[in-house]
Amino acid sequence: MKFARLAAITTLVLASHPSASAEPAYLDDRSSPEALVRSLYNAINRKEYARAYAYFGSPPAETLDAYAEGYADTDNVDVETGTASEEGAAGSIFYNLPVAISARDTDGTEKVFAGCYSLRLANPLIQTTPFTPLHIEEGKLTPTDEPLETALPAQCGDGPPAETRDALMETASRRFATLYDGVCPAGQSEPGAPESYTIRFNYPYDEADAPKREARLFRFFCGRGAYNENHAYFLANEDNEVLPLRFAVPELDIRYENDDTSAPVEDLRIIGYSASDLLVNSSYDPETLTITSHAKWRGVGDASSSGTWLFRSGTFQLVKYDVDASYDGEINPETMLDYFSGP
Repeated sequence: MKFARLAAITTLVLASHPSASAEPAYLDDRSSPEALVRSLYNAINRKEYARAYAYFGSPPAETLDAYAEGYADTDNVDVETGTASEEGAAGSIFYNLPVAISARDTDGTEKVFAGCYSLRLANPLIQTTPFTPLHIEEGKLTPTDEPLETALPAQCGDGPPAETRDALMETASRRFATLYDGVCPAGQSEPGAPESYTIRFNYPYDEADAPKREARLFRFFCGRGAYNENHAYFLANEDNEVLPLRFAVPELDIRYENDDTSAPVEDLRIIGYSASDLLVNSSYDPETLTITSHAKWRGVGDASSSGTWLFRSGTFQLVKYDVDASYDGEINPETMLDYFSGP
């Protein structure tokens, strides 16, 4: 007897959140002023001082050793960025970015600094080699008694802030275009901009009165067929690292009577999990913090698979999966796993 093996669309496979003491993931992103300054402090936190030093157009210290010595007693730096203002002049764009940091020394002392970073991008279209990317001109931060959450300046520079600019959406859109070039059918589009949602949460190890952390979820249209359409998802974590989401997919063994898919189902079971980066007929519900999908196996919808993923502890987790494997003209799904429904 043959086995009908169908890959269904299911749980998000994201690495578990790192422990508080874990080394931060490598971040080297010059796509925006905000991303560059976060990359700077990522390099500092990882003790990669040559990388941090290289983000400046003019050396911030006479030598790399002198620059590194300035961080000899620094254990960790948390950074917050505001909205950059920008001005064009002489073939360049100049940015002024509000920044606040909380620096923790090796002895446990914490100090907060706030101010502005100025950055410059020479027009890439008129540059030759060696190419000069977006870089930091200078950073001017001064000590403040305010906590990090309120120390961030409202604005820097005289230019108008880019109020309609969404740096994280821009980053997610660029990464979607790069990763899914040739995957999502050209010429197909969905009305409106990609969907974006802010998710506020805490990890289980956070104190009860700890401020909420923040993540951003992005949903991108990736083509449609006769009765199904696909979407890709990206998640920006609390460090503004934008990563594609992959969904763990139950692999099914389905046995039909007489090895005929039009006959009743004899046996249906999950035999393992693979991963998919697309969900079918999916949506996100900000009220329940769930992503749901419903993949029709044929147009009438009498055979299908449906999944539910719940956001908790900084990631989405599969909590429910239903399968209707019978091509009998009726909608009668069977629940394969359920960690979501009440008793």
